[in-house]
Amino acid sequence: MFKIAFAGTGYISKIHAQAAQKLPDVALSAVVNHRPESMAAFADGLNIPRQYATIETLLRDGGVDAISINTPNYLHAPQAIAALEAGVHVMVEKPMAMNATEARAMVDAAEKSGALLMVAHCWRFDTEVLWLKEHASAGKLGRIVRTKSYGVHANWGPGGWFTQKLYAGGGALADMGIHALDTTRFLLDAPLPLSVYAQVGTHYKDFIPQGRLADVDDTGIIIVNWDNGVSSYVESGWWQPHCDGPKAATQLYGLEGFGSVFPTLLKLPNPAQERVDEVDGGFAHPRENQCPQEMYDHQMAHFVQCVREGRAPNPGGAEGLVNMQIVDAACESSRTCQVVEIR
Repeated sequence: MFKIAFAGTGYISKIHAQAAQKLPDVALSAVVNHRPESMAAFADGLNIPRQYATIETLLRDGGVDAISINTPNYLHAPQAIAALEAGVHVMVEKPMAMNATEARAMVDAAEKSGALLMVAHCWRFDTEVLWLKEHASAGKLGRIVRTKSYGVHANWGPGGWFTQKLYAGGGALADMGIHALDTTRFLLDAPLPLSVYAQVGTHYKDFIPQGRLADVDDTGIIIVNWDNGVSSYVESGWWQPHCDGPKAATQLYGLEGFGSVFPTLLKLPNPAQERVDEVDGGFAHPRENQCPQEMYDHQMAHFVQCVREGRAPNPGGAEGLVNMQIVDAACESSRTCQVVEIR
């Protein structure tokens, strides 16, 4: 029996727990949270037998193979490193850490211990994203030269710890933009970033009470140049007055065609017939649920299978680290109004 624990009792932790519940020979063994009432409700709703105030007490008791970490961002690195050092496999929510330095420490801990580290960049497991990746990787679009993507909440944004830099590390870029960054890199077959130029700011909300300036961003424009020659334009935002479509979408511009998710389709010029052929992915648009449970089910199944087979998950710590390097570079670029190179 594969025994998995959960750190955090919020929305996303419940989604991951529901995904684990569906897998054969997987037991939801423990939950970690500093709030007893929230933890008790979470445990009762999912029939989880063990409850702990800290991850350290859970690890001392043992009896778990893996843990899904879904706490505020500032806890990701210390909780993941503690679990990895104890030989417990980790799936950690995005962003994997507060910055690239913490992310590197997590990767190092996994390498040293031999325990597996996966970062929950969920869009890699979405049916429509996988459809576009299959066609792009097969060369249907020719060589990709540029991309456009976004992770944006229109007329809405989160509250609580998400809007406090001390706990979140950043705002809309770390919360939503990182989805667009990772999806783009996934569709491009994992290029490495060479340089970043960005403008990131706070324009729509004062997230900090009592008149102090907001310390997280709600608006971002990022340009990433990759080592495969592609340039990517990425938007991030909360409370934007408009969004081109659903809260996440990606477009690929190739020398022989165009492809996108949401709407999910290809546009392939046909010079012989003097027309452009459109290949419809066959998915409903807009779809009923932009973030379906099925996507998280596939993600959890991949994590559990990788642990059982002793193979590296994808996205692993290395993929999450690249994303954090881009986020750090974007913040530095915005501060300095300069292009930041990534070595």
